[in-house]
Amino acid sequence: MYRPLADEIRPETLDEVVGQEHILGKNGLLRRIIESGSIPNMIFYGPSGSGKTTVANIIAAASGRTLYKLNATTAGIADIKSIVADVDTLLAPGGILLYLDEIQYFNKKQQQSLLEFMENGKITLIASTTENPYFYVYNAVLSRSTVFEFKPVSAGEAERAVERAFAFLRKRDGKRIETEEGVARHIAYACGGDVRKALNAVELLCSASAERDGAVFITLEDARSVSQKSAMRYDRDGDDHYDILSALQKSIRGSDPNAAVHYLGRLLEAGDLISPCRRLLVIASEDVGLAYPMAAAIVKACVDSAMQLGLPEAKIPLAEAAVLMATAPKSNSANVAIERAMADLKAGRTGSIPRHLQNVHADSAGMEREQGYIYPHSFPNHWTRQQYLPDELRDAVYYEYADNKTEQAAKKYWQLVTGEDE
Repeated sequence: MYRPLADEIRPETLDEVVGQEHILGKNGLLRRIIESGSIPNMIFYGPSGSGKTTVANIIAAASGRTLYKLNATTAGIADIKSIVADVDTLLAPGGILLYLDEIQYFNKKQQQSLLEFMENGKITLIASTTENPYFYVYNAVLSRSTVFEFKPVSAGEAERAVERAFAFLRKRDGKRIETEEGVARHIAYACGGDVRKALNAVELLCSASAERDGAVFITLEDARSVSQKSAMRYDRDGDDHYDILSALQKSIRGSDPNAAVHYLGRLLEAGDLISPCRRLLVIASEDVGLAYPMAAAIVKACVDSAMQLGLPEAKIPLAEAAVLMATAPKSNSANVAIERAMADLKAGRTGSIPRHLQNVHADSAGMEREQGYIYPHSFPNHWTRQQYLPDELRDAVYYEYADNKTEQAAKKYWQLVTGEDE
């Protein structure tokens, strides 16, 4: 029966696991918990191919418990009850460790069904998820579990796994497997931190490469073909999607054009055009703002061009927009102002609109009285002093000039017009 290479060479000890040094290293908390033999309920959170299932297998073997595996995409409450029925039987003499993969696909009722068995100790739960558990896992389950974050495996660590896979295949198949210089390194970098993906690439290359003089020779070109785009982690409904958009905005806000085009490229390479267009429009007003007001018009033009062009040409105007904003002066003063104003509104601080600002047409509806509005265009510099905020908020200050050239020039102009020093 066929077994994937990744399953055949799955590590059996913690020392064989690549990556996750922060939790499985010499003084890592998870390692200490496993070695103690007292296994709590746990949630493993991290991307695919980072070792979550492997570590669950190691825990089950080390603790002497029978490991049951369920995938939340296909399992239900009946499957859990069936597993619990094996408690205290010959099928599970040392207790049950339930590994529930993709727990985020269990609804609230299904997750609640686990609580009774977690409470009475009939099962020890290890749940895994690729999504943030604090968003997707029911609070009562979270409160009874310890969360461990698994991080993408570094290229250096992944290369160790790739070399181990080549060595295993040489021994298993009795073949000479030769690789062009740089093959293992390329696969390790291209897998994007997913060791399973790297091992699948090794298996495919070894089975598909032609033999030369009794040896399988794997070229760098073949490795590049197999791993094309494999480093991309992207799910338009998942955390990765929003993490990349967040990184794009924060890179532009932080004035780093190199990072900006990197994250923009990740979105476009995944075929996502709408999301970066929307986010770039937001950034133009939220982060560049009044320091360079024309940015909003320029970015809108770039976005319109991108939408008309479509991919792949859309990358050009969008890159222009990203670099322009990353290198532009920044101001969030307008955003801060509207946030302050809306905070007052949410707190109930509104007040009546001053009479002189009300719609003049109301005077023809039996409310004839002098409105008292002063027309600013009738005065020098098109300004005259009058109250605009409601009486309850007459002294409120929401907008403050930022220290960029554009807003400081506006501030100086209005100080001159109004005769105010501040």
